[in-house]
Amino acid sequence: MFRRFIDDDNSPVVLRNVDRLAWGRLVSNACYRFAPPFVAVIARGLDVTVGQLGIALMIGEFAGLLSPVIGRRIDRSNRLAGMTFGMSALFVGVVGAAVSPNIIVFTVAMFVLSASKVVFDTALIVWVNDHVPYERRGQVVGVIETSWALGLFIGVSAMGLVTALTNWRIGFGLGALMMAVTGTLILRRLPHHEAHAPASEHVSARIPRNGWLVVAAFFMLLGAAQTIGIVFGPWFEDNFGFSSGAIVAVVVSMGFVELVGSIGSSRVVDRWGKENAVRRGTILMFATCVVMAFGRDTSFIAVPMVVVFFLGFEFGIVCLLPVAANIIPGASGVGLGTAVGAGTFGRAVMSSIATNLYDTVGPVGPALLGAVMASRPVCW
Repeated sequence: MFRRFIDDDNSPVVLRNVDRLAWGRLVSNACYRFAPPFVAVIARGLDVTVGQLGIALMIGEFAGLLSPVIGRRIDRSNRLAGMTFGMSALFVGVVGAAVSPNIIVFTVAMFVLSASKVVFDTALIVWVNDHVPYERRGQVVGVIETSWALGLFIGVSAMGLVTALTNWRIGFGLGALMMAVTGTLILRRLPHHEAHAPASEHVSARIPRNGWLVVAAFFMLLGAAQTIGIVFGPWFEDNFGFSSGAIVAVVVSMGFVELVGSIGSSRVVDRWGKENAVRRGTILMFATCVVMAFGRDTSFIAVPMVVVFFLGFEFGIVCLLPVAANIIPGASGVGLGTAVGAGTFGRAVMSSIATNLYDTVGPVGPALLGAVMASRPVCW
């Protein structure tokens, strides 16, 4: 499925394994992205408010602060071992969320899920860096990152349909089952001997000054995405009377446009230049946030703007990933880990701020906050 979108002259080990790696990312992304669209449903199930559940998700996202430490460890370790540990812990976190009897256990499960996803993602991207030259990395990373959109389009949609038919706990259970299957395929098929850290001279792991701009861009982009992603569910329920099934339809639309953004970025990022491509994505994010703020009470304005917002986000973040992985040549895990940590910190902070803004002033607050967050990388 994914193999046909990358050039045939990539290394054989990449060509053989890109499908199973992308499927693993798809499922992990689905598990990670499931909660925000259904935050109102989960909050009712745990007998808490949307704001309280937002705090739980915020605490879970703080696991991203471990990213720099995880990145250093993966730079020195077998990549497959890192992926295996990450996928195993992801399974535990998703099962924990499914069976959580209260908000405290759910919060712990979200923390485990977030931390383990950092391990898996970092190990996977570093594995790609080991096997694909920088000048061609945008295409391979872009194709694998279609799994972010497909995680929403296929994974979250499937989990959401199960939720609409049964309940959100069964939705998480489906995610755990899919994680077990894809994790087993990666563990059994990916060659262990080609996943060791390459022998090299000592490389300074200090991030250069311009590298911090990339780290800041991750914070702003992922924070902006969380600001909109965590409130559109309750917003559409409260203002437009959307059911869980209608939310699933929006999620499917978002997944489709994100897929378009991922595929589009993989085709143009190396030609346009990675930084210029990021700017174009963030301009679209900013514009849609402004429009949705003014059209917040009109469904035929608000719903399309939320969907198109995620088109800009997906395009921008996929173009930014290979830049982050090359912040420190020879120490990809440290640079990528720091950037991902900043991004998950942005998601953590905005999980609480956005939900409480929504409870206080309605959707206009998160929409304007998203515009501010998206505007900063435009100046990068």
